Amino acid sequence: MKEVKFFKKNDLKAKQVLKSSQLRAVANEHVMITLFDFGPDDQVMPNHHHPHEQITYILKGSVKMIAGGKSQVLKVGEGAVIPADVEHEVTALEKDSQVLDVFYPLREDYLS
Repeated sequence: MKEVKFFKKNDLKAKQVLKSSQLRAVANEHVMITLFDFGPDDQVMPNHHHPHEQITYILKGSVKMIAGGKSQVLKVGEGAVIPADVEHEVTALEKDSQVLDVFYPLREDYLS
């Protein structure tokens, strides 16, 4: 029988990203989420792409996302579905913005 695991955000290992932002990742065999907190010294997650499909959902604050040539302001309760290899960047419009990201396949670089 497979085991159910419960977690608390603050118990997940924080990984430093950019200058002062952090992400915390939690995964199962085929699915993962990351909880990304923009730090006080960071406003922009620079333009990038990766081979993973991504769904982004805003938990706190607001962000401006530019993805696939489209620009959209996302507020709490809103999100975006980003296909694999599509370039995207995110700018926090409010201090302490928090984003939940879902990735497939797993982002091994976020789990290490």
